[in-house]
Amino acid sequence: MSTPAIEATQLSVSYGGRRVLDQVNFAIPPGSFVAVLGGNGAGKTSLFRAILGLTTPEQGAVRVEGQLAGKGSMPVGYMPQVRRMVAGQLSGWHMVAAALQGRTWGVPWCSARARAEVNAALDAVDARELAMRPVMSLSGGERQRLLLAQALLDQPRILLLDEPLASLDPARMRETTRRIYDLARERGLTVLFSTHDINPLMGFMDHVLYLAHGKALLGNVDDVMTTPALSALYGAPVEVVRADGRLFVVADGGADTLQCCDCAEHTR
Repeated sequence: MSTPAIEATQLSVSYGGRRVLDQVNFAIPPGSFVAVLGGNGAGKTSLFRAILGLTTPEQGAVRVEGQLAGKGSMPVGYMPQVRRMVAGQLSGWHMVAAALQGRTWGVPWCSARARAEVNAALDAVDARELAMRPVMSLSGGERQRLLLAQALLDQPRILLLDEPLASLDPARMRETTRRIYDLARERGLTVLFSTHDINPLMGFMDHVLYLAHGKALLGNVDDVMTTPALSALYGAPVEVVRADGRLFVVADGGADTLQCCDCAEHTR
């Protein structure tokens, strides 16, 4: 049996004084495309930080290709959520170049090899036309492409993508997911793709990792996205609804229905 790309064993992590992951166990096979689902505060970003070695678990461990997270060189590329960028007239090219391995302050002077690596990353996400434009002039979706290019530097074998569909319209969501999926298959990458909405990922993902109430459930879509499975995970009645080819998760007691993993309340 091959070594899991990422494996959590009795993993417990707290954020803001609250335990967001509580003795979580899962093993992700290499080359998998995994949707990481859960509402706000479910622990998606905390999990990514633990994988990156940026958060020390209170209990248990997370391993990357068999090695404890944060120990030695990590074959992991990370795409954070889009945030306000204080970049002035910094160009898209220099924004990507600033993320080269080992460069943590300022914009690096780049060798010919480094320049070629930056250009290759931009080409991989079809963003060469953004290279010379000021970052502050770019749309949210265009900045997403630059962040993805950053994550591809240093030839990672694993990608952690934190809400890469945020701020995108539905058509761009599907287009972005397709781009990431094709890139992952071409390079044999393992992808953990955090999102609030499973629907743009339908037909692309191999597995779902659903986080709720400190617990985690890993499996294929048909095993995880069911009423019994999510009711057990939440410890409360939850209904999975399929409508017009889309998935929704609803719970008792309210009036709204949101897309799958926000687990909205629903009046019967």
